[in-house]
Amino acid sequence: MDLPLFVIALILGIVEGLTEFLPISSTGHLIIIGDLLGYNDATSKVFKIVIQFAAILAVCWDYRERLARVAAGVGSEPAAQRFVGLLFIGFLPAAVLGLMFHSTIKGLLFNPLTVATALVVGGLLILWLERRAYHPHINAIDEMRWPDALKVGFAQAAAMIPGTSRSGATILGGLVFGLSRKAAAEFSFFLSIPTMFAATVYDLYKNRDLLHMADLPVFAIGFVASFFAAMFAVKAFIRFISNHTFVAFAWYRIVFGLVVLATWQLGLVEWSEP
Repeated sequence: MDLPLFVIALILGIVEGLTEFLPISSTGHLIIIGDLLGYNDATSKVFKIVIQFAAILAVCWDYRERLARVAAGVGSEPAAQRFVGLLFIGFLPAAVLGLMFHSTIKGLLFNPLTVATALVVGGLLILWLERRAYHPHINAIDEMRWPDALKVGFAQAAAMIPGTSRSGATILGGLVFGLSRKAAAEFSFFLSIPTMFAATVYDLYKNRDLLHMADLPVFAIGFVASFFAAMFAVKAFIRFISNHTFVAFAWYRIVFGLVVLATWQLGLVEWSEP
């Protein structure tokens, strides 16, 4: 599509903000929609990193009071130290595996067809998991132990495959391991902060040669759009999952993924291939 770059930046920023914390894969949506809009060059890689960073800042803003209390008490309060410890333990699997396989995964799997396949498979997995009977015994993050955080951390690591969804993997993993829906969602949001901060710094460092002042206005539009869209999405998502399952998200993933695969198979869209 021949759209002005500012419009593309606005669209992708909104897409990132709305999808980052939903179990539908923000990275997958950015890859597919970016490819559809023709914005898939080297500069687009840095742009996508920047707007993902904006979404994380939105979570920090939404939970600023809790984060401020933790920061103030981490040197002396056991509860704050325990909270930071849980996040660190949950962060470790993705950190270690990310350093080991980051380049390989980005080189082989970051394309629309792989993402579409992962969307369908993930949607089917969500439907299967939602048919299970859950008996949560952890109703708040403060009730979690370090093995709970570690298991959720390994679930998050599965989201290194684009199209899987980091939030979906951590929240559903949390449900399987005994967390309530609200506790799983909130731990997923908090866990996203160190995980995505680290990923952002690492990616920006590796792509530092692609940073140019001329791209600043475009990046700024995407950043602002992502920040405000994410603020809206986080609050709406917390309200939604308090009383609903993930079945609607599962069917969305399946339909969206099948549409992409069908348009590729029928030759209607020339998607970038592996």
